[in-house]
Amino acid sequence: MEIKIWSDVRCPFCYIGKRKFEAALENFDDKDKVKIVWKSFQLDPTLKTDTSGSTLDYFVKTKGVSEAQARQMFSGAQNMANEVGIVLNIEDGVPANSFLAHRLIQMAKSKGLGNEIEEALFKAHFEETKNIDDLTELVKIAISIGLDGGEVKETLESDAYSYDVKQDEMEARNIGVRGVPFFVFDNKYAISGAQPTEAFLETLEQAWEGYNNTITTMEVSNGDSCETDGNCN
Repeated sequence: MEIKIWSDVRCPFCYIGKRKFEAALENFDDKDKVKIVWKSFQLDPTLKTDTSGSTLDYFVKTKGVSEAQARQMFSGAQNMANEVGIVLNIEDGVPANSFLAHRLIQMAKSKGLGNEIEEALFKAHFEETKNIDDLTELVKIAISIGLDGGEVKETLESDAYSYDVKQDEMEARNIGVRGVPFFVFDNKYAISGAQPTEAFLETLEQAWEGYNNTITTMEVSNGDSCETDGNCN
């Protein structure tokens, strides 16, 4: 059974959702028969990387809120992250365009390392406050999961895998995805957002039960996510 996950490494709920989904999968009896396919989704393709300020500065500027209000908005995601063992450092993060990182994800996927690169990029962006739009940093991240640094550098200096990123995003639009994370189970059931582990497990079992059925209408369950308008809730 195939599960597609649309995600952006700039989205804290995508990192949290990954953890909650993994916890559910670990308790799923037929987990060895599940194939995970990571899909690219840019929350803001127009974002220009700015290393002169932090994510807090960027949020205050673009949302027109005070620093105190911004920190309060971040606190919900931080509390959820703590529950699944993630220490987020959203405030000090680099506001970075994620297109280059998504191209690296597509390359890693082609070598069977999709989950590994997603995890490494989330950690780099949210915990280590690395610039995920910096070629040198991305090469280091790629090497850390076993990819060849020279090959990665050469690939990212070209336009390789750009088409794959855009195809993922087009597929997302075609099925009505407006925010991430977005999980599609066997093309029949979907979960939007970082929902409780129990919700993921229940949907896994439901999708598995109907694996060979002819259900054609996708059922969607909604939860905390980040949307293309920049709102995370």
